Amino acid sequence: MTTRCGFVALVGAPNAGKSTLLNRVSGAKLSIVSPKAQTTRFRTLGIVMRDQAQMIFVDLPGIFKPRRRLDRAMVNAAWNGSQDADLTLLMIDAKAGLRDDVREIVEKLSQSSKKVWLVLNKTDLVGPARLLPLTQEISGLIKVEHVFMVSARSGDGVEDLMDHVAGALEEGPFLYPEDDLTDLPDRLLAAELVREQIFMQTHEEIPYQATVETESFKERPDGSVRIEVTIYVSRPGHKAILIGEGGQKIKSIGARARAELQDLLDRPCHLFLNVKERAGWDEEKARLRAIGLDDNT
Repeated sequence: MTTRCGFVALVGAPNAGKSTLLNRVSGAKLSIVSPKAQTTRFRTLGIVMRDQAQMIFVDLPGIFKPRRRLDRAMVNAAWNGSQDADLTLLMIDAKAGLRDDVREIVEKLSQSSKKVWLVLNKTDLVGPARLLPLTQEISGLIKVEHVFMVSARSGDGVEDLMDHVAGALEEGPFLYPEDDLTDLPDRLLAAELVREQIFMQTHEEIPYQATVETESFKERPDGSVRIEVTIYVSRPGHKAILIGEGGQKIKSIGARARAELQDLLDRPCHLFLNVKERAGWDEEKARLRAIGLDDNT
């Protein structure tokens, strides 16, 4: 039978629901999700099989105005990922609508010759009367081949989107084994699940001023794995907050991350966390490379 394969980029502003959609279509937690913006920092692949098609979804960082070297690397990863894809899904939060940052993304995408489909997400939170005018307004700014209205959170409309994507990919051989879910190494997944818990369990600027690296990932004879992870923060006060009184906060972060990781890897995990202060980590090229980003600026 004829096989199809291709890369599908998920592009949009922070909090458009790209990571939620990736996790929905892949059936696994490949990309961390939080209510806070700018959670995704680097490109994450989700490999999804549908009939005789291999859809390689690429979850990209949300596009925003960069300030730090970290921010620039995240935005560059998003635009580069879009240019490398066979199909771009422009994801827009239907409830938030066409904010200024969304308009800038749409205008830049419109200058590309790439194939773009519009995906209005969170449509379960918006009345039908608002969706048609929003679609018309966006279509006036950029040429889109198809429009889909979905809720990545509930799954509404997602199956129809996947059917169309599978049918639109070019004929060709699969690029990954059929049982692969992602190309991310386990040690990077471990760091991301810890970072997700920092987003979920701390507030204000702390999640944005922290980075997480897996220092050691060792298989044990009993089939379990021992993982040592370091959390770097910019300020002494952030370190104290992350550790918490009597170490309770860091214990809670570790416990929840370990449970997520064991579920994803399907084996026992022994997770050890360490918090270090490192001012200016978000301007260090070595730190950015460690979390899967490349910045040449």
